[in-house]
Amino acid sequence: MKICVVGLSHKTAPVEIREKVAFSSQQKLEEGIMLLKKLDGIKECIILSTCNRVEVYLVCNDENWQDSVANVFSSFHGVDKKELLSHLYFKENDDAIKHIFKVASGLDSMVLGEPQITGQLKEAYGFAAGKNSTGFFTNKLMHTAFSVAKRVRTETKIGSYAVSISYVAVELAKKIFETLEDKKAMLIGAGEMAELAAKHLISNGVKEIIVANRTFERACMLASEFNGIPCSFEEFPEKLKQVDIVISSTGAPTFIITPEKVKEAIKSRRNKPMFFIDIAVPRDIDPKVNDLDNVFVYDIDDLQNVVDANLKERQREAEKAELIINEEIKAFKDWMNSLSVKPILVSLRRHFENIKENELNEAKKKLSHLTEDDFKVIEALLNAVVNKALHKPTIFLKNLSNKENTYLYLDAIKELFDLKGEHGEEKN
Repeated sequence: MKICVVGLSHKTAPVEIREKVAFSSQQKLEEGIMLLKKLDGIKECIILSTCNRVEVYLVCNDENWQDSVANVFSSFHGVDKKELLSHLYFKENDDAIKHIFKVASGLDSMVLGEPQITGQLKEAYGFAAGKNSTGFFTNKLMHTAFSVAKRVRTETKIGSYAVSISYVAVELAKKIFETLEDKKAMLIGAGEMAELAAKHLISNGVKEIIVANRTFERACMLASEFNGIPCSFEEFPEKLKQVDIVISSTGAPTFIITPEKVKEAIKSRRNKPMFFIDIAVPRDIDPKVNDLDNVFVYDIDDLQNVVDANLKERQREAEKAELIINEEIKAFKDWMNSLSVKPILVSLRRHFENIKENELNEAKKKLSHLTEDDFKVIEALLNAVVNKALHKPTIFLKNLSNKENTYLYLDAIKELFDLKGEHGEEKN
């Protein structure tokens, strides 16, 4: 029995290919799972389908699983098999386990360390479990993967460094103002990044957003999303006096925010700090604005430099995360190896031998009047009892290789006789 992964991702396939093989609805997901379960040797399966990856996690005993699964992908999605194979990757056992742990932890994501993938994997697992396509190994594998992801999030700082332009802008604003809870912001223009930054500002406590746009209807529409206040484009210079944070993202060919306009606003604000985020290309804000006292201006290049620096920090944290993953892979492999017959036979006999030795020692304390020869007779009797008690279980275990779900019996025996130590190791 082996653990396998087949899939493609943003690393191996362009979006037009990922779109073709995506399981875009629950019905398609269920149909895909049913088709995979019908393949010879496939015992358990989970399908993960997101914007950036489509992967299948399998437990199987089929030597030709790669070709079988590729055929299902090709026929189900109507994609030429030869084209598909140029984008697919196949992994087995250690490589498969490591890949799944990295995916769960965000180490294989387009944005290194992003946490959303853990939730997506949990949903994929829950859906597969609901369709009875998971089992003994995938249950253990997924729960371990979620535990690994949690360790990575708590034992490293991989999620502490902002790596999106919009989020970096908000993090910088928090450094300038310490708290955003009593601050007001203005959004000039309707660029996507500026809109995202505004959403981040609101989630961080900004209580009011004014939206200015050349098309007033668009300003009204955007303001309604933020429960904000629309204003005409001509009004925004006057509104500068009311706000602490300005996010500008227009298509203007020249500067729309000049030192003169900001001087007037700062004077009216009695020199209270102002933070400007210029996400427009070409720039909306004259760089000379940054020379004014208590005024802070960041343009798209400044923000990108912070993003790049933060990505380097995340990469350093990812190296620490790799060490955690390697530890967890070893523990998982130890668990899998413990599901073989020989070590359980040894542990089972050791378990009964320990009971025999303990009882014999107790008897010697209570029956001190007996001779050494007497105790040899008692010990021989106990040995005979242990051997007879273990005879049938030993034969049963040795014949387990003929049974389909060997590991279920082995795990049950380990639990029944408590043959695992605190860390999943066999007791001495």
